[in-house]
Amino acid sequence: MMMTAGLPEQVLIKLAQNKEERQPSRNDEDRELIGSAAFESPNEEILTDTIIALYLNKNVLLKGPTGSGKTKLAEHVSALFDQPMHAVNCSTDLDAEALLGFKTLAHDEQGNSQIVFIPGPIMKAMTKGHFLYIDEINMAKPETLSLINGVLDYRRSITNPFTGEVITAHPEFKVVAAINEGYMGTVPLNEALKNRFVTIDVPYLQGETLLKLLKSKSVLQDDKLLRTFVQLSADLLTLIEMGQLPDEAGSIRALLDACDLTAYIPPLRAIARAIADKLEDERERAAVLNAADTLF
Repeated sequence: MMMTAGLPEQVLIKLAQNKEERQPSRNDEDRELIGSAAFESPNEEILTDTIIALYLNKNVLLKGPTGSGKTKLAEHVSALFDQPMHAVNCSTDLDAEALLGFKTLAHDEQGNSQIVFIPGPIMKAMTKGHFLYIDEINMAKPETLSLINGVLDYRRSITNPFTGEVITAHPEFKVVAAINEGYMGTVPLNEALKNRFVTIDVPYLQGETLLKLLKSKSVLQDDKLLRTFVQLSADLLTLIEMGQLPDEAGSIRALLDACDLTAYIPPLRAIARAIADKLEDERERAAVLNAADTLF
């Protein structure tokens, strides 16, 4: 499990205590919600700072382009803290029921009908002292996010609008959110919401770190080809910085797909399928293929 040498001793002790105390009593359902420690960090500070912020019970906002590994980082710290993680995937359709839960009709052991409240991801994470992961938080409507302002500030509480009950978070409750800035359908986070988070930038992997990831994850094992894909990634990132390509052209997930396909089909065709053809603009598709053509 990837750890980092930059962690203070008291943090390392806390992480060790978590595993010793929690694992014997963990049920199967909770155990399945614990993430895997598979995040490859572009630099040590990203992982160190995320762990320390969560140790201090700060809310963490992961900011970076699509495919840079924000969800992997959230799963990684879930594994390090040995805490299950409940996820909310934001969209413009996200409502209070998806966040908090809903009422439904159920039957007791005697067959009598009754209305019960089924807790949603926020309620489960708060009451059990688990991680809450809010993915693409800037895709949700501001009025929806305002429901959880009290969850994210010093109060750590919320009034359940469906039951009237005031829920106060367990001391171990932790929040990680992720944001892709500038994407279609997203809205800027208001300052009040931003101020409730510590922000961690998660850039794309590059160089030897990226090569290590590709070697460990891809079915393609040709060292020369993998190194060429690392160079392709660097060239695409340069084009992104110049404004000639959108961020998604640099996705590590897409690059890994291209590597896997190259184990069976020619690399240029693999790059077209995994990267270029996902782009809507014909000039952007041509730019990706031109960059690939100079290397393969």
